[in-house]
Amino acid sequence: MTCGRDAGGYAADMLRSVILAAARSSKIERLVGTAPVTRSLVRRYVAGETTAHAVATTRTLAADGLLATLDYLGEDTVVVEQADATRDEYLGLLAALKGEGLAGSTEVSVKLSALGQRIDPELAYDRAREICAAAADAGTTVTIDMEDHTVTDSTLEIVQRLREDHPATGAVLQAYLRRTEDDCKTHAVPDSRIRLCKGAYKEPESVAYQRSLDVDRSYVRCINALMAGEGYPMLATHDPRLIEIGIDRARWYDRGKESFEFQMLYGIRPTEQLRLAAEGYRMRVYVPYGDQWYGYLMRRMAERPANLAVFARSLWTKS
Repeated sequence: MTCGRDAGGYAADMLRSVILAAARSSKIERLVGTAPVTRSLVRRYVAGETTAHAVATTRTLAADGLLATLDYLGEDTVVVEQADATRDEYLGLLAALKGEGLAGSTEVSVKLSALGQRIDPELAYDRAREICAAAADAGTTVTIDMEDHTVTDSTLEIVQRLREDHPATGAVLQAYLRRTEDDCKTHAVPDSRIRLCKGAYKEPESVAYQRSLDVDRSYVRCINALMAGEGYPMLATHDPRLIEIGIDRARWYDRGKESFEFQMLYGIRPTEQLRLAAEGYRMRVYVPYGDQWYGYLMRRMAERPANLAVFARSLWTKS
């Protein structure tokens, strides 16, 4: 039995590596982008391309008792004008959420690389600060997404600076990095908001666990660190075992249901999202939108390789 599980885990890990490599392939991106029913698949995981699409999806989720975080897709910007355009999109989105009365249930998620972090971290900080100010004016918050390990320190440093004026600014930590348990202990301070996810980038063994089992064990250790801390844990997982462990650990540390939340991706396990919300847990849906969907979608496949079958069928089905 053990050998069978190890073989299955090895196969899943290998498949994940292949998918992550495909996420960087422009050739595969062109194939996917021209497939007949790709768009129908994309709509399952991406709210749409415009601010209006994002707001409409948020309104539907709110009616079902679900919270939301909106992510305007795009990353690794190396052109200042594109970084400015991304900032402006978020400013318009936040104004729309405020105008629609949805800011109370909806925050935004921002990638610093989309704001020019790889050009100059200071420029990314300035743009992120503008977005945080607009979010505060709208009555909501910002979570700064985490990307690959090469920008972890830079991202956490910028989050700390943003929190000087906007203490509720959220950070993301990734359980597959070997450093993350210590990061959870360091950053689980009063008023902090920490989203814990498994991680969705291809990382070297020197900095990241490679086996799914090791990532899961790290995730549980990180749950304990966050629940024992004084911040607000945001447990981003679709894994039923980890969800139950999160609930158990919250009870162990005498946390009420309002003191933490679960997060899941738009289009994945929607019935479970509704179940958790109905049981009184804070359940936030991560909703991406925009036309830069390819890298996002491929990383989602890598996080949950079972989704690959649905994706592959869409590539070869004739319209």
